[in-house]
Amino acid sequence: MLPIKWDISFPAPENPEFTFIDLFAGIGGFRIPLQELGGKCVFSSEFNYHAQRAYEYNFGEVPFGDITKLNLDIVPKHDILCAGFPCQPFSISGKMKGFEDTRGTLIYHVFELIEKRQPKVVFLENVKHLVYHDNKRTLSTIVQHLAELGYVVSKKVLNASDFGLPQNRERIIIIGHKETKFDFAKIKKKPKPALKDFLDKENEFEYLDEPYTILDEQKIQDSGLVFAGYRNKTIRKAGVRPGTEHLSRVHKQPNRIYSTEGVHPALPSQESSGRFWIWHEGEVRKLTIQECYRIMGFPNKFKLLNNKAELYKQIGNSVAVPMIKAVGEQIKKQLLKIEK
Repeated sequence: MLPIKWDISFPAPENPEFTFIDLFAGIGGFRIPLQELGGKCVFSSEFNYHAQRAYEYNFGEVPFGDITKLNLDIVPKHDILCAGFPCQPFSISGKMKGFEDTRGTLIYHVFELIEKRQPKVVFLENVKHLVYHDNKRTLSTIVQHLAELGYVVSKKVLNASDFGLPQNRERIIIIGHKETKFDFAKIKKKPKPALKDFLDKENEFEYLDEPYTILDEQKIQDSGLVFAGYRNKTIRKAGVRPGTEHLSRVHKQPNRIYSTEGVHPALPSQESSGRFWIWHEGEVRKLTIQECYRIMGFPNKFKLLNNKAELYKQIGNSVAVPMIKAVGEQIKKQLLKIEK
């Protein structure tokens, strides 16, 4: 049973300072930080059923489903249009078809909505590879469309590790405004943390089976790589860099499990089995679901709904909450001229 209205984790502010809409909303990675900044969400859209349920569970409303079937007239006027539009067509882990892929055309429905409602600010997020896709023509097409709609466009690749999260999750942020160019240099950054500071002290941890456990013999190169062997049918040697925390899927990369002293590559998207392994206190174990959500910057009060496979997949597809908040804070100051 879903919670009653006053039991939701993230109620809308009573006296909002600005309004926004949340397209391709996922589980609410945009909504949480923008509400914290005083914004009120007046419309949301998310196609995935499981993500819809998680969104309702935490925000008390069900997002609209298929954006391709959206009647634009039902969308209220708003200050900021937010869209972490589907990244699979532009990702190096996908087929790289870009706008030839059906999902790639979803961005055009965003353009239609922008043309209809003319928001003050357009706030888009996508994978870093969008910058280079199709010899940079895909990104140029997006920027060109926004310019044709009357927006001054700014763009920059940002890394979640610069915003207090222990993962190297790089994403391109695209900001459009009717008059002003957004200054990314004013965004406040935070020190890079270590993964160990985000781990559960107690939980029912799942440890790697003994045949894969790290051998006693380990060698350290001058470069700082630690070579750790793993028992399997054959002994494998793996490069492990202390201070470069890594999450890995053991079934595909059994020779890449890393320590917990620093920052690691991103939680992989589309991963439903949750094979995110770390070497911690002499043992190899899987990151818990709670740890994965914490590593993406979701507050502890975020309520987890759905089975484990869906939970791991949803967080891998989400946005880094503190990074979105840092950008949103400057949108509020620079473009909306709200100084609170």
